[in-house]
Amino acid sequence: MEGERKHVTVLFADLKGSMELLADRDPEEARRILDPVLERMMEAVHRYEGTVNQVMGDGIMALFGAPLAHEDHAVRACYAALRMQDAIKAYGDGVFRAHGVNVQIRIGLNSGEVVVRAIGSDLHMDYTAVGQTTHLAARMEQLASPGSILLTPSTLNLVGGYVDVKPLGPVQVKGLADAVEGFEVIGAGPARTRFQATARRGLTRFVGRGDEMATLDAGLRRALEGRGLAMGVVGAAGVGKSRLCHEFVELCRSRSLPVVEAHCLSHARTAPLGVLREVLLGALGVDQDEEPTREKISERLVALDPALVDALPLAHDLLAASDPPSPEPVGDPVEQERRVAGLLRRLLRARGAAGPFVVHLDDAHWIDPQSERLLAELADVASTTRAFLLLNFRPEFQAAWMGRSYYQQLSVAPLGREATCEMISGLLGHDPSVVELGELIRERTQGNPFFIEEVVQAHAASGALAGERGAYRWTSSSAELEVPATVQSLLAARVDGLAEKDKLVLQTAAVIGKRFSERVLRHIVGLPAGDVDASLATLEHGEFIHGESEAEYVFRHPLTQEVAYGSQLLEQRIALHAAVARALEEVFAERLGECAALIAHHWEQARRPGQAARWRRLAALRVARIQPRRPPRR
Repeated sequence: MEGERKHVTVLFADLKGSMELLADRDPEEARRILDPVLERMMEAVHRYEGTVNQVMGDGIMALFGAPLAHEDHAVRACYAALRMQDAIKAYGDGVFRAHGVNVQIRIGLNSGEVVVRAIGSDLHMDYTAVGQTTHLAARMEQLASPGSILLTPSTLNLVGGYVDVKPLGPVQVKGLADAVEGFEVIGAGPARTRFQATARRGLTRFVGRGDEMATLDAGLRRALEGRGLAMGVVGAAGVGKSRLCHEFVELCRSRSLPVVEAHCLSHARTAPLGVLREVLLGALGVDQDEEPTREKISERLVALDPALVDALPLAHDLLAASDPPSPEPVGDPVEQERRVAGLLRRLLRARGAAGPFVVHLDDAHWIDPQSERLLAELADVASTTRAFLLLNFRPEFQAAWMGRSYYQQLSVAPLGREATCEMISGLLGHDPSVVELGELIRERTQGNPFFIEEVVQAHAASGALAGERGAYRWTSSSAELEVPATVQSLLAARVDGLAEKDKLVLQTAAVIGKRFSERVLRHIVGLPAGDVDASLATLEHGEFIHGESEAEYVFRHPLTQEVAYGSQLLEQRIALHAAVARALEEVFAERLGECAALIAHHWEQARRPGQAARWRRLAALRVARIQPRRPPRR
């Protein structure tokens, strides 16, 4: 029964007072009332790609972030809980009218690390999560009042801005000595993306991106001259793609250029044409917080081009503003997609005829499949108008149309040393107590702006940093950095997104170390040479690792190595450390003196103190031999 350590959000939901509700009822009648409750609970979980791993008569337990990691697992869990409550309320109103009884559920959420194991056979697989995180989620459900959603501070820290909450103060939890702060979720918040949630805390100073802004500006000038352009901004997670595009979009707006924005959301990939719908609404000038009524869409579409009047039924249907008595029939999906492509072409050409404009797709690696198929159409049309199509994405996103002449790509690297130091000092301030911490943050985050912000935010939230942004004081006795839960979830999701063999190679390499020998990796990973070659190429392309020399690789980011290492169970890591030690002894048999300290380290991690001590002695003897002798004192 294999397992992994994962950061997840656990959801418990149950029907409050089910015994009283179903008492004195025929079992079949009781089941007819209860089954729709469970169905609506499970539908909400599946809508946000959670896993229902227990059904307990009148309730469920669900995991978000396992078995497959999601960097926004807590947000998904909260949205699922809100959807669940809305669905049960609508169902409960009907039950009350028919049977005169109240149907209400209570929900508890908690986030943290668990051990996830798969239990099953060839025909069926279930997942179970064990740990304090699970128990606390169950307790929060028991404390929640009917019709409410209760969450812990650990979940709240991951969903700030995404949901609105009401503090309930300290609540006593059975089995815990100290009270836990409780928060009731009262609705969805204003933030839809990670950048928007971060911006609500206040944006840090924009540094180190002068060259990138100049490249974007040059692309815009080309589009304004009538040579439409598509530009992709590509970079690793957290490197600052969204911030760069935000600053550029604000610059465009300051020049009175119309901007159409659409955000691709990880939990919305199952919504067909969701991103394209956002683009079309934006092109019509309908804001995201406006209700897209039939009248508004008709007025805007015809004002743009009177010839588009024949496209009104399709536009109404696509933009969720169809006339209820006579909706546009869906028909064949392929035909529907063809018609939508035609509408997109005509609308954008009409928009381009009115003047230059910018289209920005944020986080395009999360675009829904149907919108992705029409993205080439969008790029083609943009290239024939005075339009500038700007999209940002991670390295794993690729499309065939990116090879066309109208496409340019801008790679965003981590911040340089000077810009990194400037950003860190802007966050921490200049108190002497934060100097060592700032240097440690620089070393660990390697110029990744999101990681820098989250590390500082996590330490401020924990109380280790006192004061306010730009004027902090370090209050802890030691300057040790833990990977914040937000960063942990982001990196774990990237690792889990790999194919099984690629993930195995990455996790094995993580045990060898931040810098690892290809020969040692091949010795212990247990895969054919061709598979290892393919996996290393995939990991390099995905910017997980990079080749340092012909026989040595380095993790591009030290936190990626830490997360890939920490996701493995202790028993697995112990066995792998022993395998690494033996491989080092064999692969570098002619250079054992050089490797003695490293071999000793792996034997220590493998819980073999005798072996470790032997290699420590060899390492010490080698150091003694190569150190220059001091001249005798006179």
